[in-house]
Amino acid sequence: MCPEQTIGRERVFLKLGGSLITDKRREETPRLEVIQRLAREIRSALADRPGLQLVLGHGSGSYGHFRAKRYNVHKGHLADWRGYAETAAAAQRLNRLVTEALLEAGVWAVSLQPSASARCWEGELLEMAIEPVERLLERGIVPLVYGDVALDAARGCTILSTEQIFTYLARALRPSRILLAGEVEGVFTADPLREPGARLIPEITPRNYAEVERALSTSFGVDVTGGMLSKVQGLYRLVLEQPDLHVRLITGRKEGLVYRALVDPAFAEGTVIRYEAS
Repeated sequence: MCPEQTIGRERVFLKLGGSLITDKRREETPRLEVIQRLAREIRSALADRPGLQLVLGHGSGSYGHFRAKRYNVHKGHLADWRGYAETAAAAQRLNRLVTEALLEAGVWAVSLQPSASARCWEGELLEMAIEPVERLLERGIVPLVYGDVALDAARGCTILSTEQIFTYLARALRPSRILLAGEVEGVFTADPLREPGARLIPEITPRNYAEVERALSTSFGVDVTGGMLSKVQGLYRLVLEQPDLHVRLITGRKEGLVYRALVDPAFAEGTVIRYEAS
């Protein structure tokens, strides 16, 4: 344990999933009550853990995904860049709702537009401004990033997921934990919203990763950011790079769970991705 954590300091990344904060079946349909409740839980956690340094992110849900799919922005090589502009604007509209809810709850969040500095190659994030995130954290502000469009030197453009942004930032900022709050309780053997027999996978480590990857590759649909398989693959690689890091996927639908996950480093619900098995 690092010296900062022994005196109560901890750096945590938290993502609010697009399927959690919007109805992904209907275009640009926010779940305002969920967003506002989560904002209050985050405010309570920051009040109860003064040493908590938090970086927030959120998915684009039914805002960015509908536009990106309509114009194939995630595939790049656009003949008409209207789709890029519309997808960016849609992502910003959801981000504004989240930002305002956080501020109203007393969370001093500052939105940082990823596409303003992100540079990609074949869908991979190569460069993005880190210093604004560092400076805001130093001042006790909560940086807020989100799934966005990005320029891509190979494809012209691409879609940048919050997980990609978190992975990039984590290499410089070294959080102790990354929390992903979504619609369901964690990672399952199949889509639990469609398969009643799907089983929760409590942990993903080098011991069972290959088996989990096979299950995810056949059981889940793919959205414009790659779906569950892509998320797990990227975060697993990050854990291999940073063996002290724990990544945990939980549901944000259960009231109070995000608060508990933030205030308790030993919180153990959902699915954890870590280097060593427990």
